Parts: sequence; structure tokens; C-alpha cells
Amino acid sequence: MGVVVGIAGAHIFYAIHRFLPTTPAIDAALTVMTPYILFLPAEHFHFSGVMAVVSGGLSMSFRSHEIFKTGTTRINMTGVWNTLIFVMNVLVFVLIGLELPDIVDGLGETSVMDGIKYGLIISLIVIVVRMLWIYPVAHIPRWLSKKVRNDPSPGWKNPLIIGWAGMRGVVSLATALSIPVMMNEQSEFPHRNLIIFITFVVIFVTLVFQGLTLPLIIKLTKIGEIDNILPSHEQQASIQIRLDNLAVNRLNEKYQSNLETNSLVENFKQTIENDILQQQGHLESLEMCTNRRNDLNEYHEVMLDIFALQRKELFKIKRENQFSEDEVRKAESQLDLNELKITGTKHL
Repeated sequence: MGVVVGIAGAHIFYAIHRFLPTTPAIDAALTVMTPYILFLPAEHFHFSGVMAVVSGGLSMSFRSHEIFKTGTTRINMTGVWNTLIFVMNVLVFVLIGLELPDIVDGLGETSVMDGIKYGLIISLIVIVVRMLWIYPVAHIPRWLSKKVRNDPSPGWKNPLIIGWAGMRGVVSLATALSIPVMMNEQSEFPHRNLIIFITFVVIFVTLVFQGLTLPLIIKLTKIGEIDNILPSHEQQASIQIRLDNLAVNRLNEKYQSNLETNSLVENFKQTIENDILQQQGHLESLEMCTNRRNDLNEYHEVMLDIFALQRKELFKIKRENQFSEDEVRKAESQLDLNELKITGTKHL
């Protein structure tokens, strides 16, 4: 029923975002409010508020391309939620740290060492079960389906990394905390504090132990990419060429008369065609590079230096008061997007 409440609520918010005259700020504010609005009615009817939030969030995410259609909205939402996710993750563990003394005091007849022992045992079970589960999931479909066998085999290294990366965090803790304090007016939920304490131990073990050892395992296994995937910058150029070709074909098929009478539309087409040539030239230059990694790093350094110089120039332009604040901010946003293409590629 928690899932039902979440999906029903997601449909309501979908209609609000889709059909009401919202702005990027309103859309961002609504997405912040949505988890609480889904959680409260589910808990009111004694359903799982956690399941309502998770299912509603997944439903909204699946249809996000129908709701958040403008670039301004998506950029605004990304900034808001990146900050919120970081703050909430930190806040949850700060709060559980503050509550830990009360949880320990509420263990009752169970000692702290027993709680730690239970937590370590369950952590071991969680890790082993995930390992036992991930290998069949990776290989059994290949035995059953000829189509799946056409894909590269994951071998033993990829499932190992995926299994070892199964770390527990805020969702596990939220699930434990969602256990009601009282079963009814007379009796408390049995061992609630012990369950929360064990969950905390499992999170600590998987995050700290598995998290710290994951880079070592990746290094020891010398894992490589099994799929034939191009480097990030080549993918970006290829995607942009495909999108630009789609735009040119659309202009030629549907807006031929506009191309002849509207100089703005004609200039837009020329810009796209020039962009196609530029992207194709970029791909060809990458193929001709004998040392592609060094050349790419050098290119990134040059571009970042130019972007830094342009940013200083925008600051001077802002102080000259010859252009409106809005237009200068638009130029800054475009510069940020251009820089993001470079820094995003470097991080990948």
C-alpha cells in the first residue's frame, strides 16, 4: 500500500508540473516538498512512508523528460538536488551519531558488544549473499538466452566489483528508523533500538571496510571495459553530430519556406552545419593524434585557460554597466556549460 500511495501521489504531482504554469523555481520547490507530502499520508494510514517516497520518486524520475522540458529547469533542479543530497546524507549520519547514546541506552538486556557482534555477523551475511546472488544474475541469463550471449561476457571480475560495491547507506538507515516506536498503546516494538544499532554497524562496515578496499580490489583485478565504448569526448562529439543532423533534416523537411524568408532561421541552419563540420573535424583530429591522452590533456588546459580569461572579462563587462545584468548572467551560464564539457570529460 505504501507503493500504491507513492505512485498515486506521483501522478498528482506529474499533473501539477505538466499542466500548471510553473516556473523553474516552483518546480524545484515542489520536488523538495514531494517526498514529505508522499510520506505523511502513507504514515497516516499506517502504510510504509519509505516505500511511498521511493516508489513515488522512481515514478517521477521515469517521467521527468515529460515534465521538466526546459534547460533552465533542469540546470536549476540539478544544482538544488546536488546540494540537498549532500546535506541530507551528512545530516542523517550526524543525527544518528547524536542519537547513538540514546539507542545504546535503549538496548536493554543486550550489551553493546552483543550488538556489534550481531552487526558484524549480519554484515558478513549481507556481503556473502550479495556475492552469491550477483554471479548467477550475471551468467545464468547468458545460458538461457542466445541474444544475451552475443553481449561480452562479464567474466568473474565485473561481478566481483559490482558485488563488492554493494554498500549500505541512508536508505537502509531510513528503513530501520521507519519502524514504529509502539506496536499499540500498551507495548513497544520489540528490539527497535537493537535493529537500528545493527543497521548502523552494517552501514559502517560496508561503507568503511568495503569502501576503502574497493580501489585496491579494482587495482588487483586490473579490470577493463568489456563493452566497446568510445571515450567520453568522442561520445559527446558523436551525439552532437547526430542531434545536429536531426535539426538540419527537420529544417529542410518542414521549414523550407522559413529558410527562404527568415534570416534568423537561415543563420541557425548555417550555425548547425558549421557545428557538424567542427565536430567531425574534432573526431578526425582525435583519430590522427599519435598520443591522444597527452593531446587531449593539453587541449583541456588551453580551453580552461581561455575560459578563465573570459570569466575575468565578463567581470569587467559587469562593472562597465553597458549591458544588463540578465544578459551578463546568460553569458556566464553559457561559459559555465562550456567549461562543464571540459571538466566533466576530465573527471570521466
